Amino acid sequence: MKIPLKGALLLQSSLLLGFVGAAQAADEPAESYVYGSYMVCDISQQDRADEIFTSLDKPFYDAAVADGSLSAYSYYAHQTGGKWRRGMFTVAPTIKALLTSQKKVGDQIDAKNKKLSTETSKICNAHDDYIWRSVAGNVGTKSPGKAAFSTYFVCDSREVQADAIVTQVFAPTYNKMVTDGKLTSWGYLEHIVGGRFRRLATMTATDMTALLMARAEINEVLFDNPLSDTFTDICDSHDDYIWEVKANGNR
Repeated sequence: MKIPLKGALLLQSSLLLGFVGAAQAADEPAESYVYGSYMVCDISQQDRADEIFTSLDKPFYDAAVADGSLSAYSYYAHQTGGKWRRGMFTVAPTIKALLTSQKKVGDQIDAKNKKLSTETSKICNAHDDYIWRSVAGNVGTKSPGKAAFSTYFVCDSREVQADAIVTQVFAPTYNKMVTDGKLTSWGYLEHIVGGRFRRLATMTATDMTALLMARAEINEVLFDNPLSDTFTDICDSHDDYIWEVKANGNR
């Protein structure tokens, strides 16, 4: 499933404004951006969309990672959550690289088999597009596990304070979970372009059981920390999704 090029073109008019808010200090880690396209699909046909992705789209995304056009990509299938049934994510060090690689891969897919590409678009005929910037974690630098838990937050004007809580207070717990093998990867990302969600917290594990056990342990560790309440007060609305990681690749 290629990321819809129409969505990318519509986003470009907002990129300059969004990019200003994402400027990083010189002592921060290298920039990493994620383009997420969240698909609304015909449930009765969504497995067919997966088949097309595997046979048609996946080789081109693998090639884009291999030649350095992308840092990573992932293709997710809905397990629990709201209206989004499939998620397609690409990672690159700049927004320009995201959009350039997206057009390149999209053109390759259409040239290979326009009929199958169009079939996918009919099955998943609506989508919400976001561009995120990685604030903490190892998204895009490590292959995810087979199961993912993602929380999409709506926050107030204190969202920078929320970011500081994550990077300074929550991150050590998540990093230790990765070191201990309880999580495979995790990330905390800020909104650059897209809809109402302002922050994204995501984590993956080897399987669904390990994922839910890790999340329960994290909640227990952080429950008594008063800064957890502060974060919740700032980002006081959210949507949760559990995903099956159908495909991925990274450099």
